[in-house]
Amino acid sequence: MNLSEWANLQGIHPQTAYRWFREGTLPVPARQRGRLILVGDFETLPSQLGSTVIYARVSFADQRADLDRQVARVSVWATSQGHSIDRVVTEVGSGLNGKRRKFLALLADPSVTTIVVELGDRFARLGSEYVAASLQANGRRLVVVDDAEVDDDLVRDMTEVLTSFCVRLYGRRAGVHRAAKALAAQKSTDAA
Repeated sequence: MNLSEWANLQGIHPQTAYRWFREGTLPVPARQRGRLILVGDFETLPSQLGSTVIYARVSFADQRADLDRQVARVSVWATSQGHSIDRVVTEVGSGLNGKRRKFLALLADPSVTTIVVELGDRFARLGSEYVAASLQANGRRLVVVDDAEVDDDLVRDMTEVLTSFCVRLYGRRAGVHRAAKALAAQKSTDAA
């Protein structure tokens, strides 16, 4: 972040922070790039120089109210973590659909260095780990607000596979609900 943003977050006047920088008494690491003075952890500096985008998605058009609440939750979390949000991208479409226009545009835009989502499955229902690894390889990152969706990897993997099969078998709209019912039925059978 730049020096004036840091000063405002700390409750310090920007001119005081600049004077501290000139005198070498600034309490955090800082580096000058042209006319810009950057403050903070320089290992994550490339993500701070690019733009930060919130991505929110719901599956159906009748869930638009959920979409607004999702954006609000992620925005509150991101600002509390010190992210400055440049843009919010919302989309209605299945997480299994790889041809979501806004999703693909977000991935293709190299100026977007940080993408913040509420849950990993909001970004991509299957394989969000691969997308995150690909972004990281290009100096970008995917930040998941609620990373503890399902604690057990095997359960999560089985849920994803079952959801995928149900989507193909029953159609996209009812696939997720039928997968949840199948998992609930399996759990009740296991308990008995």
